[in-house]
Order: sequence, then structure tokens, then C-alpha cells
Amino acid sequence: MKRHLADPVIEEKRLHPPPGETDPVIEALVQDIIAKVADKWTMLILEALEEHGTMRFTQIGKVVGEISQKMLTKTLRQMECDGLVKRTVHPVIPPHVDYGLTHLGKTLGSAFCGVWIWAETHHAEIEKARKAFEEQSPRLK
Repeated sequence: MKRHLADPVIEEKRLHPPPGETDPVIEALVQDIIAKVADKWTMLILEALEEHGTMRFTQIGKVVGEISQKMLTKTLRQMECDGLVKRTVHPVIPPHVDYGLTHLGKTLGSAFCGVWIWAETHHAEIEKARKAFEEQSPRLK
């Protein structure tokens, strides 16, 4: 995943302490978004569009790999519904449909870049913890 520039709006909010009370509407939205974007396919499609720019349906499927047409369709529709991708239909025969990240989709990529950097930074610690856990819990193998 590409490293992104920090979003100035988000960075400004990080300078201030979190509010004392959590807005239940925002909390529900965050839980909904995490449930949708934390799935494997959304993140892989987000990464493919970030790295390759606007792509056709079949190109996305090839870049993502091992995704069924049904799952690719479902995931792209959900991403379009959430405002993460823009679907453009060109009036030609046969139909030509492109998908590209919206500004919102790009900012989500920026947010997940933080997770990427965290994983990169703590990779050795995570592997050490996993190894220690496996040694203590051999039944999980």
C-alpha cells in the first residue's frame, strides 16, 4: 500500500483530546464502516485502485486475484454505496464501465496507511508474540 500524506483535517482533530461523550450516531457509523472495510476484499480493491488508478471490472479482478465475480460485484457496489468508488458507464457497445477511487476512498486509504505503518514498525514484536503464543498453546496448530 502506498504511503499517504496526512489528512490535515484529521491531524488537527488529533491535537485535541477526545470528547467526553461519544455521539451514538458517530459510534454506529464507525462500527458499520469498520465492519465493511475491514474485510479482505474491500482493502484489496482499495489498494488496487490506489496503485493502478481507474480500472475496469475485469482488471480489478485480475489485480486482486482469487475473487469471484459475484464477490467483486458485491464489494464494488458496497464501496460505491459508501462513496468510496465512482462507477462510470461509458455509452458504447459493448458497455465500458470504469471504477475509480473518490476523494473519500483516497482518504480511507490514507487512514489505513497508518495501520500499514504500525504493522511495519511492530512486525518483529508481533511475530515474537505469535511464536510465544504457539509455544504455549500447541493445541491451536
